[in-house]
Amino acid sequence: MEKKYSASALGELLIDFVPQGTDESGSPLYKASAGGAPANVLAMMARLGHRTQFIGKVGRDGFGDQLKQALERAEVGTDGLCTDDEVHTTLAFVHHSEGGERSFSFYRNPGADLMLREEEVPYGMIEESRILHFGSLSLTDEPVRSATHAALRFAEEKGILRSYDPNLRPALWRSAEAAKEQIGWGLEHCDILKISDDELRWYTGKQTVDEGVQALREQYTIGLIAVTMGSAGSCVYYNDLYAQADGFPVRAVDTTGAGDTFCGCLLDGVLRYGLEGLNAARLQEILRYANAAAAYVVTKKGALPVMPDVAQIREILLQFQP
Repeated sequence: MEKKYSASALGELLIDFVPQGTDESGSPLYKASAGGAPANVLAMMARLGHRTQFIGKVGRDGFGDQLKQALERAEVGTDGLCTDDEVHTTLAFVHHSEGGERSFSFYRNPGADLMLREEEVPYGMIEESRILHFGSLSLTDEPVRSATHAALRFAEEKGILRSYDPNLRPALWRSAEAAKEQIGWGLEHCDILKISDDELRWYTGKQTVDEGVQALREQYTIGLIAVTMGSAGSCVYYNDLYAQADGFPVRAVDTTGAGDTFCGCLLDGVLRYGLEGLNAARLQEILRYANAAAAYVVTKKGALPVMPDVAQIREILLQFQP
């Protein structure tokens, strides 16, 4: 049966305050940019021509209005976006190292993204989606944790593909044990996993990607596991297939959203070929395309508003032909 949407995604939608240098007195300047990993993934998919819908909650405030408008500009559907009258929109300040790597300071105690309730989940929208994507930030606290559990159980019952990116943010968890418990819940309820090599080491305790993936496969039944490795590229494990693609040597300005961009392209490839249509050559093609898109994003500041289109991804691919 034909579905109305390529993907819906449930999770955080927030304001990323991205550094923009300093003023004449040396005080830092920030740009208030739309962000949130699940929303970023949908924005990338929309740039590739997919119909998508976001499910989450913002505050009834100026930042909430800004985020809704940002989704609309990115051509991401907002039918599943709720507003909270009492809790403000979640904020995050991005801090950069010299190499463009980032850390975050969150203002989320509480934030509106945590306030999504189970009864607010648009189950009909999920049923009309080919993929439901989620991350671990919607598993940190109630009531959004219960809403996420309910949405994933519904998707599972309806046979909808479930895509997961743990997107670990240690500062948002009460303890490492709580993080591992809930991230493990996500691993139990996904068909497609996108995970970074750092997250894989943290969760499994294994030092190599192969060992970490093997540990996950021994514990969970995840069909497709894609591992991002920063500038080194990415690899993917699907049934007995394996593919790997190198990264692109661009100058990183801001790595925010690189993994989300990769994930959006990965899901585009899965939808294009279908899981049953994947082979080693197609997996490598998907990885190289996703790596190119991620390479483009790290040369820009921000994430959701600067996702590349097909022409910009092809430009990276042509520039660095093997």
